[in-house]
Amino acid sequence: MVTVLVKASGVYGPQGDSRLLQEALHRASVPRGAHALDVCTGTGLIALTAARLGALRVRAVDTCYRAVLTARCNAWLRSLPVHVEHGDFRSCLTHRQRYDVITANPPYVPCPADADHERGRARAWNAGLDGRRYLDQLCAMAPHLLSAEGMLLIVHSALCGPERTLGQAGLKASVVARRHQPFGPVLRARAEWLTERALIERGQREEELVVIRADRVPPASCPRPAERAREHSGAP
Repeated sequence: MVTVLVKASGVYGPQGDSRLLQEALHRASVPRGAHALDVCTGTGLIALTAARLGALRVRAVDTCYRAVLTARCNAWLRSLPVHVEHGDFRSCLTHRQRYDVITANPPYVPCPADADHERGRARAWNAGLDGRRYLDQLCAMAPHLLSAEGMLLIVHSALCGPERTLGQAGLKASVVARRHQPFGPVLRARAEWLTERALIERGQREEELVVIRADRVPPASCPRPAERAREHSGAP
């Protein structure tokens, strides 16, 4: 699963969380012909993986223009059906389209108030005092973006409270992958602040990453093919 990607300066590159999400996507059995959405795509690693696993159409979004250009380049080099656009999961609601697979590696690092408005690469990880600014928004909107039998795969740190992600209404959720890894530079620099906030134990220098899979609760009967086609097209 090792993939060499073009990466522009300032674009969040694949790291431990990206690889863990990629592994979970491989195990999830992407339905052949699925419509997929990759949120916070970065270099496009996860979007490319979804296309390679059989997704018919993949929409990838990122709020960083450099990431959009990088992901487009990586998809073009591999001739994969990945459409990359500038935006986020909120902008996807305007398409009135449903997705069989949604993947996300959103910003999830807790940060002090004075770091919350940092620009540049920091936008790829800073996510408010509890790290859940984007996680909660995405989980709340997922039921409106998923098809009748769709699934969401989202990766984040256990520092952000996986139980809150698991408890989102309307979805059946479980942890499907875990990995422990040493703190990176950002968490090491914030270790004292994280300790004061009781987000880590004193002296802790390792975090647990989790991938949570959330599925729409299936209806009593499966939609007819025509209904499924309307779901994807956004037709009334």
